[in-house]
Amino acid sequence: MRDQNTPRASMPIFFSNSLERSLHRAVALANEGRSEYATLEHLLLALIDDQDAAAAMRARNVDLEKLRRDLFTCIGSELDNLVTHGSVDAEPTEGFQHAIQYAVIHVQSSGRVQVTGADAIVAILADSESQAARRSCRNRA
Repeated sequence: MRDQNTPRASMPIFFSNSLERSLHRAVALANEGRSEYATLEHLLLALIDDQDAAAAMRARNVDLEKLRRDLFTCIGSELDNLVTHGSVDAEPTEGFQHAIQYAVIHVQSSGRVQVTGADAIVAILADSESQAARRSCRNRA
């Protein structure tokens, strides 16, 4: 239990095991496609298989299989300009990093200590400028 005098900002924040796997999977998906960057689309694709994130998306009536197909199409065609011919690991884009930072801040402000895939989905959907968020909203059942 947290001491009432301890500021929330000093509480350690942890990623759930599932979210950690999703973050690694997002970068691995970008690497498999030989992409220079791991984008929000890669992250959203990885989060489809995250139990917490999938539950949050289903609660918003997102058709996960339709979203998966749409993201594979997007990554394969619309993001082909990010392909690198080197063997460098993909770097998370600024948008990818911003979504994770937003999720962490959201968790901190709510007094929790663990960031889940559901928090990452909330962060992606909070960014109305994000194409990944628009894709998620388009793929409602």
